[in-house]
Amino acid sequence: MDFRPDEMTRAFADEARSFIEKDVLPAEPVLAAQVAATPDDWTVRPVVRGLQAAARERGLWNLFLPPGEHGYGGGLSNLRYAPVAELTGRSPRLAPAAMNCAAPDTGNMELLAHFGTPEQREQWLEPLLEARIRSAFCMTEPGTASSDASQIGTRIHGEGGEYVVNGRKWFATGAMNPDCRLLIVMGKTDPDGARHRQQSMVLVPRETPGVTVVRPLTVLGYDDRDHGGHAEIVFDDVRVPAANLLGAEGEGFAIAQARLGPGRVHHCMRALGMAERALDLVRGRANERIAFGGPLARQGVVRTWAAEARVEIEALRLLVLKTAWLMDTVGNREARREIQAIKIAVPRAVERILDRAVQLFGAAGLSGDHPLAEMFAASRAMRLADGPDEVHLAALGRAELRPKSTLEGVVQ
Repeated sequence: MDFRPDEMTRAFADEARSFIEKDVLPAEPVLAAQVAATPDDWTVRPVVRGLQAAARERGLWNLFLPPGEHGYGGGLSNLRYAPVAELTGRSPRLAPAAMNCAAPDTGNMELLAHFGTPEQREQWLEPLLEARIRSAFCMTEPGTASSDASQIGTRIHGEGGEYVVNGRKWFATGAMNPDCRLLIVMGKTDPDGARHRQQSMVLVPRETPGVTVVRPLTVLGYDDRDHGGHAEIVFDDVRVPAANLLGAEGEGFAIAQARLGPGRVHHCMRALGMAERALDLVRGRANERIAFGGPLARQGVVRTWAAEARVEIEALRLLVLKTAWLMDTVGNREARREIQAIKIAVPRAVERILDRAVQLFGAAGLSGDHPLAEMFAASRAMRLADGPDEVHLAALGRAELRPKSTLEGVVQ
């Protein structure tokens, strides 16, 4: 395994670093001011549109989507994308959106690229790749444990040349944005079928009669207004053409797995960038803040926190790179152990690093004067997004306890 960045990776990472340092980070207070000036607005703010234009000029656009068989992927392999994604994590509110590499659109674009028909890709994927529209993924439900797909309550049934959708979803990220034109909805088409063949996905235009956006939701008090928030949505006899089925009936679970694997891997890549940003802030604070007769950097506990953070970041970066390399070389299925491992380990470690950073900053760490509290909320939410830790732990533990050769896994 050779994880040294090749020439292409270095070039994109250098360009992304320059863009983030010179354009994105200075724009963070501009975004905060624009959000404060338009408190009822859920749209993409002007500063983001300006950064998107700059990112396109630099060639930093849609890099998350590897070259694919349909000709839509003009981006990077997972291994090449990982360092770039980590850099975007240093400004999680702005950099991914500026480079059109932000969730949930990234996962939805991957679904359309891999499972959509030519007509579906033309109608929905192409405008998403151009950032002319937004989208949302509707899987989680308030009334069921949605991490167990067999419990999903939303029903999708065929009627003539249409599918009819009934159900209630929530935490549909981005759906409060009026530019969100597409909802990808997961529901049951065959409640009596095999456990993982009951579900299907349909493409529902947001303006379809029967779609009601009930309310915005918050994540630890943050409404994430600047990137479209998180919505609760009711589907009441919503009718869409049969051609809006994504893939085939009964493939919803498999399609969701295909989406959620790379999706949280991208989250993990960005999370390491959040941890590095937090450590940068800690470095400045610890050397400037005086308490108990000297700078905080002289305190043994602060030095311990900094050392442990560095060890965790370096170790997890290697695991993320290994996972990305396996996804590129042997495929997501063969890389599932590593995918599960980073989904467990990275959010936990980054949450711990951010928690200690908040502690070091004291009351200021809880405020909006620094990005730590908001990043902490995002890292905590990551341990539920795309499935809770416990689901990934159970799957990885099951795989580890299968009988195998005593030398298997020693060298891969």
